[in-house]
Amino acid sequence: ENATTMLLGRLPHRGLARAAAPALRRGLATTPESLSSSSEAATASSETAEPPKPPKNGTKGRTAKVTAMSLLRAKRRGERISMVTCFDYPSAVHVDGAGMDVALVGDSLGMVELGYATTQPVTLDEMIHHCKAVRRGLASSNGAGPPLLVCDLPFGSYEESAEHALRSAMRVVKEGGADAVKVEGGRRIAATVAKLVNHGGIATMGHVGLTPQAISTLGGFRAQGRTAVKARQILDDAMALQDAGAFGIVAECVPAIVGRALSESVEIPIIGIGAGPYTDGQVLVYSDLLGAIDHPHHKRFVPKFCKVFADVGDAAMRGLRAFKSEVSGGAFPGEDGAYSPYHMPDEEVAKFSAMLDVDRENREKRKLASRKHILDSDEYETIKLY
Repeated sequence: ENATTMLLGRLPHRGLARAAAPALRRGLATTPESLSSSSEAATASSETAEPPKPPKNGTKGRTAKVTAMSLLRAKRRGERISMVTCFDYPSAVHVDGAGMDVALVGDSLGMVELGYATTQPVTLDEMIHHCKAVRRGLASSNGAGPPLLVCDLPFGSYEESAEHALRSAMRVVKEGGADAVKVEGGRRIAATVAKLVNHGGIATMGHVGLTPQAISTLGGFRAQGRTAVKARQILDDAMALQDAGAFGIVAECVPAIVGRALSESVEIPIIGIGAGPYTDGQVLVYSDLLGAIDHPHHKRFVPKFCKVFADVGDAAMRGLRAFKSEVSGGAFPGEDGAYSPYHMPDEEVAKFSAMLDVDRENREKRKLASRKHILDSDEYETIKLY
């Protein structure tokens, strides 16, 4: 009962709390889609809302290329976003063929592809090399528009100054063919994000929680946001990135309660990796979700004289489509905690909930301001042209 009261207290509107109470007391979690649609009605009644659409599954319903704007619209409609980190042509072909929304060329390629112990040794040239290969693999052979291609800016390519970051991002876009870039950090990197977006015109994604490039100060690859103070810092980081113009944020290795607070507090999509079931989407590394380090060769180009000893390509496609389907339907990561292993002690949950109550109204105002800015910038949304 105490947990139910605490959860109800975090809902942004009393009407939502009343609606959610019976389900919560029966032990059933209110879905992010229902919260999103109810919040939409309560906070944006002056807007002309489209009827809610069912979550996308695979490529169904998508005929145009995915863009930063279309991901923002997906959040407003309660559609789950699927993202996969891939590093080469074969994996990109599979990611595109399975209908993913976003293909991320992550600096984790240093560990998965290049054998480094961390992501820190990865260079900008290496990122561009792999990004070019992934771009060639996103051929839109599935009959729908290709996914959005996001590329990480690696350690040492953007921290020195905003101008340094802009030069690196321009190379990634011009040479690598990326549609957008991703940078790690929150408030400390907000001015850089603003520079990339407003001066460079480059769509930029943020990354909070566990930031692997900063493992020297984090003490290794460790979960973040497990105390109320740390969780609140992550929330403030996300809000700073939103205000700076980021179109989305990856939240890595944080408790589910933190992932939920992030998603409910900002207007831009929160893509979780080890962040619980309440984020606006999920991302996994290609080789991780397929249970193998070795990437399959794309069998479409295997010559006739070559004997195929394993049908890994089909298995890869089945795995990717299953991931896409479970993200779209909300089955992954699920609410049973099996894939949301990071938790706060009860006393820290209480403290964090109290912190959220203090400035709830101000966060809502900032969220609405961000929504207005996004809608004003999206002429397709204004004239309902999709």
